[in-house]
Amino acid sequence: MADIAAVPLTPTSPPHGTLARAERFVWLTARVLEQRLFAHHFRDGAAGPVETALEAYRNADGGYGHALEPALRGPASLPAHTARALHVLDSVARCDARRAEDVCRYLTSVSTTEGALTAIRPEAALPAVRPAGSGDAAVRLPGALSATAPVVGLLHRNEVWHPWLFRATDFCWQAVESLDAARPGDVVAAVLFLDHAPDRARAEAAAERLGHLVRRERLVVLDPDAPGARPAASTAPGSVSGHTPGDRRFPHDYARTPDSLARAWFTDAEIERSLDVLAAGQQADGGWPARRLPGAPEPAPAALLEARPIATIEALRTLAAYGRSLA
Repeated sequence: MADIAAVPLTPTSPPHGTLARAERFVWLTARVLEQRLFAHHFRDGAAGPVETALEAYRNADGGYGHALEPALRGPASLPAHTARALHVLDSVARCDARRAEDVCRYLTSVSTTEGALTAIRPEAALPAVRPAGSGDAAVRLPGALSATAPVVGLLHRNEVWHPWLFRATDFCWQAVESLDAARPGDVVAAVLFLDHAPDRARAEAAAERLGHLVRRERLVVLDPDAPGARPAASTAPGSVSGHTPGDRRFPHDYARTPDSLARAWFTDAEIERSLDVLAAGQQADGGWPARRLPGAPEPAPAALLEARPIATIEALRTLAAYGRSLA
């Protein structure tokens, strides 16, 4: 690993503060895309370099591949990569109509007849299975809320309209409103849809019902001091084993910002305890652990190393959204 003295740190944070430690981690381990994202969100960096870095992952079919989502290797366009691309573009306010048109063209080609996107298959991570630009295998699989809802929510957030989006929105409504038992990942996806769905009254009603489900089915950790409740212990600097096992979710995992509909599911005290857990999750090397992508194979060390800067940036953004100091 490069000598830490060579890392170009900016002098605007205490050298041992949360943000400065995270910055060291990002500069030492992150891809160019995440370095540009960090600079944009925390060092007044421009959005243009983020777009330029993201362009390297785009395929001719309008989708994204090339391990943009680190757990899925190979060049093929996959919905999970495209969801990551939309998240990046949205986070820098560059999810414009031109880009959305290309993305929706790809999404149309790989969606089911009802407009839904399919869940991740472990073999989809293998580059030999699907060449870049092929989406035929996806249409034979059932649609999944976890794959479809985040994409639909982000497109609605950016006021995109496309024929595919109408069908996909109907699928999300049906899937969200029929959830009686769910995995935490399904609920996280549903919240991303409901937070930006155009029908706000319907979204609020669905979110209220979903919040009752989360608490009733104990899909959230409300007592961080309970045995086994907290994430895995910190790893040593330079380690690539910072992976969060299982599917434990805390209030901040559902309500990533204070204006999320999921914020109403939790008391102020529950949110504060959850944010304490998130802040304490920063590891000795300055980064946060990465959560395993549902349906993806166990990540290889290289994929995990690429995923941790993403998790680190998201953790910092959540803490900042709630007004937590990063000093």
